[in-house]
Amino acid sequence: QVQLVESGGGLVQAGGSLRLSCAASARTFSIYDMGWFRQAPGKEREFVAAITWSGTMTYYAPSVKGRFTISRDNAKNTVSLEMNSLKPEDTAVYYCAASVRATVVPSSRREYDFWGQGTQVTVSS
Repeated sequence: QVQLVESGGGLVQAGGSLRLSCAASARTFSIYDMGWFRQAPGKEREFVAAITWSGTMTYYAPSVKGRFTISRDNAKNTVSLEMNSLKPEDTAVYYCAASVRATVVPSSRREYDFWGQGTQVTVSS
């Protein structure tokens, strides 16, 4: 079983930055592909970014590409999401996700086996 705990959410003005972190409990953290998803009120959960177990491949939703950066530290069992140039439409609950295998479609929720509880990000205009 893998437990994921997100942190770093909060309230920020448009144009500002936040850094989200996700701590994983699994001793075999380094074998998992990891992802970030978000869910705004009244909307479905959507893909934000993903990173392979080695950290060499990253994937981004078009809406965040160039503004967000995903990274991981396998030694510390953490994955992070650096968010810059935030917009009000980035407001959502952000979820960390882990896959027990190399993902085929990193943007698909079905690829991920474990989820965190989420952290709220609110961007004011």
